[in-house]
Amino acid sequence: MQNIYYLCSMKLSIVIPVYQVADTLPRCLDSIANQSFRDWQGILVDDASTDGSSEICDDYVKQDRRFQVVHLKRNGGLSYARNIGISKARGEYITFIDSDDYIADESFKTLFEIINTRPDYDMLEYPVYEHYGSKKRNRLQFQRKDYTDMLSYWLEGEAYKHAYAWNKIYKREVFKGVKYPGKAFEDVFTLPAILKNCRRVATTDVGLYYYCFNPKGITETANGKDLAHLLEAHTRAISNIRRKLRRKRHKNQAEYDMKDYYAHVLNIQLDVYRARGTISKYFPILPYKHTFKLKLLHLFGLKRLCKLHKIFHRLR
Repeated sequence: MQNIYYLCSMKLSIVIPVYQVADTLPRCLDSIANQSFRDWQGILVDDASTDGSSEICDDYVKQDRRFQVVHLKRNGGLSYARNIGISKARGEYITFIDSDDYIADESFKTLFEIINTRPDYDMLEYPVYEHYGSKKRNRLQFQRKDYTDMLSYWLEGEAYKHAYAWNKIYKREVFKGVKYPGKAFEDVFTLPAILKNCRRVATTDVGLYYYCFNPKGITETANGKDLAHLLEAHTRAISNIRRKLRRKRHKNQAEYDMKDYYAHVLNIQLDVYRARGTISKYFPILPYKHTFKLKLLHLFGLKRLCKLHKIFHRLR
């Protein structure tokens, strides 16, 4: 009976990667099960957990037939777990919830009230409580806005700052040909690939995702190599943006305000150099001088600026 249920079509597939999260997993799954929106499939991808998370997954599958679990025999990492979950998805839409996070009551109900009236949305992004449970917590709020130009969404909407896999509901079809790459900050690599398959995306002010502070999580434990992956993702994005603008001769780069994005990427390069002493060979030439650091970049050059930044942090 359970297998028949998962062969049937449904509105939403929720991919939940699970690894060593026995303390937070029940909170996450309860927040899903308690939604008044009922038309969902929960795909638990147990990434070879050894702390009791596997047994918790099995218990929830027994309690609620909308959950299903895939037990992996060896740890493959977050990207692999997400890709497995996508391959099992049967919903018209897909979303992700990390197992140390959770969602607010009625989030799916309010979000699908929008989606049901706007079937042309390929992706809908909703608010996030970032670093919830820490002193750094911040509520990331959005206005209701549509984008048909994905470059405007990336730059004007500053999607590059919140390229999270979660806090978004996607049409399943936008993952055609898209896989998470198995690198740190895989979300930043993947969102630009998803946007290539989108015609219209939107942001909204309803719903709420709790991105909980986890001192052992990937973001909090990121090292120099991880930050280098983040820098790689953004240098690729800049390269693709410039290539796209060159192809569209009726448009030019001046039509898009890229100075904030360039400043953001420069800061990542400075952090990478401070952590591991390396400069990306793909780091782009940044034409803007609108921030203090960008002015220093043009004055001193990238390598010297990186060295000065590292010395400055040592003296603080």
